[in-house]
Amino acid sequence: MGIAQQVRMPNYEAIGDVSRTLEAFLTAQLTALPDAPTAQLHDLVAPPSASPPVLTLFLYDVVEDGSARNRPPARTPVQVGGHQRVIIAKPSMMLILRYMLTAWAADRVSEHRMIGRAVQSFYDHPILSGPQLIGTLANTPEALKLTLAPISLEERSLVWDAINQPYRLSVNYEVRVVHIDSEISESTPAVTEQIVQPALAEVVA
Repeated sequence: MGIAQQVRMPNYEAIGDVSRTLEAFLTAQLTALPDAPTAQLHDLVAPPSASPPVLTLFLYDVVEDGSARNRPPARTPVQVGGHQRVIIAKPSMMLILRYMLTAWAADRVSEHRMIGRAVQSFYDHPILSGPQLIGTLANTPEALKLTLAPISLEERSLVWDAINQPYRLSVNYEVRVVHIDSEISESTPAVTEQIVQPALAEVVA
């Protein structure tokens, strides 16, 4: 048996850093509009004021990406005390985050303009990576793919019902794939050579 040890810090902060990345990106994009609205992470339990105008990002669902299940363990060769070993770790959990974007302004035209700008920005920049990422995602090869979620009006209404708020115009986006590493791994000796013995010929009397 190998010895259990931690070889990586779990990036449990990834979900929060995805939210912060979207908030910063959309705030920068909204500066092109009159009154320079801002994006704001929000749970919508107490709706924000419409002055100044704000575009809320509500993370309402976190699900595992089913297409990434049943992957083999990750194997990483390392040197320990001059000996070659292999760290075997569970593959990263891969998540899909679902956000609802809602505009809040003094008039409906301004709200529609904010929604339009958000949709345009995500259409022009469907993948956020590199210097656009914040926190633990910064300076990593992570890439966030943004997709307009094809959900029905009834499904959107269910989200509003769940937070006991009247329905408002909103758009829903999926962000994938967000990786969460496991803390659990084990170290085993590396296989340095393989001996293959020829099969013995059967002797016939």
